[in-house]
Amino acid sequence: MRRRDFIAGLGAAAAWSVGLRPVRAQRPDRVRRIAFLHALAESDPEATARVAVLRQALAQLGWTERNVQIEHRFAAGDFAQMQEYAAEVVGSTPDVIVANSTPALAALKQATRTIPIVFAVVNDPVGQGFVASLARPGGNITGFSFIDFPMLGKWLETLKEIAPSVKRITLLFNPRTAPYYPVFLRDFGGAAATLGAELSATPVRDEAEIEAAVSRFAREPGGGLIAAPDPFITTRRASIMALAERHRLPVIYASQLFVREGGLISYGPDTLDIVRRSASYVDRVLRGERPGELPVQAPNKYELLINLRTANALGLTVPVTLRVRANEVIE
Repeated sequence: MRRRDFIAGLGAAAAWSVGLRPVRAQRPDRVRRIAFLHALAESDPEATARVAVLRQALAQLGWTERNVQIEHRFAAGDFAQMQEYAAEVVGSTPDVIVANSTPALAALKQATRTIPIVFAVVNDPVGQGFVASLARPGGNITGFSFIDFPMLGKWLETLKEIAPSVKRITLLFNPRTAPYYPVFLRDFGGAAATLGAELSATPVRDEAEIEAAVSRFAREPGGGLIAAPDPFITTRRASIMALAERHRLPVIYASQLFVREGGLISYGPDTLDIVRRSASYVDRVLRGERPGELPVQAPNKYELLINLRTANALGLTVPVTLRVRANEVIE
């Protein structure tokens, strides 16, 4: 089943909130509670799909309407809102918290050192200080990571492959919700040079800065963008894609949802697969295992998507080698 069909078929799932506890649970008299802190907006199709896959995966593990209650908070890419919701969630003392995204986990880590947290779609968990190591996280946090340092090099290569004339590449990100990207950039400045391109950073903090920064960057020829996998960027994707179309800028994204909505190309882990896998750790924590003893797991499913309509509009000819490697080509 294609991802877009799956999302469309689960449109009402974002509002899911269910009750009770599994057959093997040690406390048959107590309702188990899960809190889910999202970085995206409740109306976002990606958030809807993540809620649905977690629900389905938990049901397969025995956690259904009869035995667990899930409460959701949606921060819509706003870090201040994430901090507020993190305090609310911790104050409600759930059995386990699911943290979706790096800034959501950062807010929760500040709020509690005791309530178990399972994260999903989080970047660089060791470098951000969330866990002591991937093999032995320690503390109350573990989960499933998203982007790591080598991915930036892959984005550079792929953007140059689909748009060979690109000579200047900038990474668009919000330093508040994605503070780790300057480190990524320092490590890959040399890689960009070998590809015949100049790599730079473009930090943005609101819609006005996005428009000003992209418009300014597009004034000179040979430009291309990397849209960081950052919840702030994700929630403003319509604006970014409209600017890319207006200025005829090739852009590569980490998430396939951008390409399905009109973006040029994406390469990155399957976010729904990561959230689905995170249910296994939620299950194990609810059954008594300690998060700090469960190793952090990396993505194991990556996908390349290309939107040919967008490529044609930009005057780009997609190489056959790139088409062959693609998991999906939208025509």
